[in-house]
Parts: sequence; structure tokens; C-alpha cells
Amino acid sequence: MIKRPVPKKKVGIIKLKMIREGTSVYGTSRFQEPKEAADMVRHLFEYSDREMMMVISLDAAMTPIALEIVAVGGLSSCGVDARDLFKHAILSNAAKIICFHNHPSGEPAPSREDSFMTKRVKEAGELLGIELLDHIIIGSNGRYVSFKEDRISPFEDSTGIA
Repeated sequence: MIKRPVPKKKVGIIKLKMIREGTSVYGTSRFQEPKEAADMVRHLFEYSDREMMMVISLDAAMTPIALEIVAVGGLSSCGVDARDLFKHAILSNAAKIICFHNHPSGEPAPSREDSFMTKRVKEAGELLGIELLDHIIIGSNGRYVSFKEDRISPFEDSTGIA
């Protein structure tokens, strides 16, 4: 029997590259409380007519490294995959993250889905070694809800960002 050569399979060679698309000015070198974090991103949600999910990556000293909008949803929901949420945190060598999303209704009270998603992100972060410091929901008129500050599940036993 004549043996036929097995075709060689190809595998892609990739190179990851982060590109800075812009900057955002904030008033502190590191976050001390959730209000400072909420105030930093509030203007990015100000005119949004849909829910958006955003994540800020921080270094070990709590200084922001990068900010990314990871998902844009509809009027009342925004689905996000944990791997998409952590991708830029991993690429920027973040030690911690803070998640944000808005409620276009202006009412920042968290839904059951918000709590469930926060729990999943916190657990994924523990596996990756990237701590979820907080999940903050931005409402209208300067209102926000911090899961950590308000001790909402999965942050029942903690207070504040610092």
C-alpha cells in the first residue's frame, strides 16, 4: 500500500496590540470611594439611550490604567460575556477592575439580573486573580448605586472601594 502524505495543518500566529484611542480626565490619582469612580464615568453615560457596560482597569495602587465600553444593549438590558469584560483587564495587566453600567430610566436601583451578573463577574475575577472592586450603576441627577458601598450581593460583607 502506498501511504499518502497527511496535509500539514496551519495555525495562526497572532500578536496582541493595545491601541490608546483617547484619554479621560479624572480628579484623583487613585479612587478612595465609589462616588469618585461614578463621577469619573458619568459623562460617558450622560446621553446614552441604551444600557452600556463599562469597565475600568486599575493597578495594585488603585490608579486607573484603562477604560473600555465592553457592551451596548437595549433600553432595559445589556448582556455581557465575562471573557469580554476581562479581556482588556488582562491585556493591561490590571490587578483590579470596577464595572459600571447605566439605567436609561434614570433609576439606579439594581435588578435581580444585575446582582446575578455581578456575582458571576466577581467569581470569574477570583479565578483570574483580578479583583472586582465594585459594580456601580449610574442613574440620573448624580444618583448611583454601588454594590460594595450598599452591601448588595455579592458584597454583603464589605464597605467602600478602598
